[in-house]
Amino acid sequence: MKNVFLTGASSGIGLAIAKLLAAEGHEVWGTSRDLQRIPSMPQLHPVRLDLADPVSIDEAFNAALAEARHFDVLINNAGAGHFGPAELLPSKVITSQFQILVFGQIQLMQLALEHMRSRGEGLIINVTSLASRLPVPFMAAYNSAKAALANFTMSIQLEFDHPRVHIVDLQPGDIRSEFNQSVIVSGNIDDARIASTWEVVEQNMKNAPAPDLVASEILKLIHAIEPPPRVTVGNTFESKIAPLIFKFLPQRVRIWGLKKYYRI
Repeated sequence: MKNVFLTGASSGIGLAIAKLLAAEGHEVWGTSRDLQRIPSMPQLHPVRLDLADPVSIDEAFNAALAEARHFDVLINNAGAGHFGPAELLPSKVITSQFQILVFGQIQLMQLALEHMRSRGEGLIINVTSLASRLPVPFMAAYNSAKAALANFTMSIQLEFDHPRVHIVDLQPGDIRSEFNQSVIVSGNIDDARIASTWEVVEQNMKNAPAPDLVASEILKLIHAIEPPPRVTVGNTFESKIAPLIFKFLPQRVRIWGLKKYYRI
């Protein structure tokens, strides 16, 4: 059985991961800014963590590590979103998105890597997004932050040389969760292009697979002897067909295709 440090364990994908791993007998230290949102269940240990605060990150990880004695797995899952025109994005919004989705998660990854290198084994799973490759209109800060984490993850994969410490970039497509309810929306939602995009985003979310799909993939990665460096999760079109087609298209055609898809 594994000791797992999991961020964003109070809802959506993170909650599904926490429940499945705990049910399978793993010990999960699950984080949230509000500990009351983490359900009480055997083998799930609540940890207060605020990714917006670097001090909180250090304190949370080290306190959990002292209790667990060691971590076999780190799952960087917690996230936040912002929806609004890129040309009007305040710098504080961009900074906030990058702190939560990039800098905070890199900080945790570095803490875990130091620990895992000394132990001689471990697994880090960074939950990025297919939006890092197929950006969603009016979510520029989110798209670019996820792309930054995906590229940082690949950089670590290139540099980090240890046969028993594995790092995985897990890229979900649309997954049905409460994520959209927590997305901060700015700008004029009555603008036809913004409204059309949000309508498509909402519809995709309603028709998307449940978070259990991601949780099951995480479980497979934890038990894999040689986990793959990058995994996509979602419906067949989003996770397999679209990224493959998109890879070979010129940028002009990519932009045209995404505009058509979001009806803008």
